[in-house]
Amino acid sequence: MLNEILSALVAVATLQNLLIMVAGIWGGVIVGAIPGMTGTMAVTLALPFTFYMDPVPSILLLVALYKGSTYGGSVSAILIKTPGTASAACTALDGYPLAQQGKAGKALNMALYSSVTGDFISNLSLIFFAAPLAVLALRIGPPEFFMLMLFALTTVAGVSGSSLLMGLVSAALGLLLATVGEDMYGSFRFAFTPDMQAGLSIAPVLIGLFALPELIKLVVMRAAKKEEAATLGAQHVTRAEFMGSLKSILKGSVIGSVLGAIPGIGPSSAAFFSYGEAQRSSKNGANFGKGELEGIAASESANNGACGATMIPLLALGVPGDVITGVMLGAFMIQGLTPGPLLFQTNIHEVYMLLIGMLVSSVLLFFAGKATMRMFAKVSHIPQTLLTPLVLLLCIFGIYSIASSPFDVAVLLVMGVVGFGMFLLNIPAAPFLIAFILGPMLEENLRRALAISRGEPAVLLSSPITWVFAALIVFVLFITVRREILKSKTERRVAQ
Repeated sequence: MLNEILSALVAVATLQNLLIMVAGIWGGVIVGAIPGMTGTMAVTLALPFTFYMDPVPSILLLVALYKGSTYGGSVSAILIKTPGTASAACTALDGYPLAQQGKAGKALNMALYSSVTGDFISNLSLIFFAAPLAVLALRIGPPEFFMLMLFALTTVAGVSGSSLLMGLVSAALGLLLATVGEDMYGSFRFAFTPDMQAGLSIAPVLIGLFALPELIKLVVMRAAKKEEAATLGAQHVTRAEFMGSLKSILKGSVIGSVLGAIPGIGPSSAAFFSYGEAQRSSKNGANFGKGELEGIAASESANNGACGATMIPLLALGVPGDVITGVMLGAFMIQGLTPGPLLFQTNIHEVYMLLIGMLVSSVLLFFAGKATMRMFAKVSHIPQTLLTPLVLLLCIFGIYSIASSPFDVAVLLVMGVVGFGMFLLNIPAAPFLIAFILGPMLEENLRRALAISRGEPAVLLSSPITWVFAALIVFVLFITVRREILKSKTERRVAQ
């Protein structure tokens, strides 16, 4: 094992890999700092360009973009009260008041220190918990995998936003599109054209669903008024200020690591959970929302802490932890790597390289944040008239370059319109993605299990592991229904 680790360390410590991670971190910070340009968008835009790279550098680039954009979202949140990413919404609560007090630099530095700490701790959790979980997963067959996929689909409730019904509609659409093409027995479904017989490719669906709607929103829904970016002002975080926030940083890192490892939770929920816990337990709780460094520390340590942890279910079980790792699941498959327990047997060298690279990227995040601190205010003012057409050209060129397929470009554009329509109808895109990715695996394992048992449905509850997943499914459904009932009662009480 030690020889494998050393070999992986040597393989990662090349100039090419370091430059790829540096470019990913910086690119992620810049994209995250631009309002409307999300981390999901950064990763999906980079996805087509990774097809020509080796597997590990390509995944490291996507992970670096993920980490950089998660921190970068705090930049515009602090400077212009416009979170670059959803997970930075909590950061704006205290970051912008600090910027108005002339302490924008101090707020950015605290966000950076907290992000790096949370990211490093989550990477350690990935190293220690992913492999044991994968060993346990080796004992499961088609029935267990089907119940696992079914349990993963219950996470749709956690990413459905304000309406569970709309989340279920989104997931149903994702499952429907996942059936397009040839099934495992050679039958064609929804194959209206010869191009559709091969099914819908992952890349155009993902990029169309997440990147293009953001561009359409930038064009159609231009802000009537833009906040003026604040100057950096005071920058140095004193030792007393850091130590006063250390408890919240460590607590937020653990919260992010735990919640990030649960599929469907993601950085945004972790940030809000950590912020609320820090406000409850802090002696400065009354100052939260008015310009409290500890609030920034709690939010940023949690949302970056969730980044590495979302890779735990992806690597160990093949289940994406959030939307971005759903995109990465597609990247793994395109590179010929199948996330899940067998990955730790067949590609252990690549796994070690990935884990070491993620630790290195935590260090690079610190230096990238420091080096680009003074350009942050300018980044938040990139003209949309330049940004929108450039990103659209990158999307079209990237998709066409994969297989020189006009059909893939058509899928990209259609999914962009569909994604924008879902936004207008308040239908969340995350359940669609989870269902589209997991749908084929759900169907394949169900049909394999039924084939093994000669059509006997009881095989789906034939082992202790299937019963565990069944119990978890019932528990999640119970909690979800109970939450919806309580929310409905609260809304009626307020209406009265």
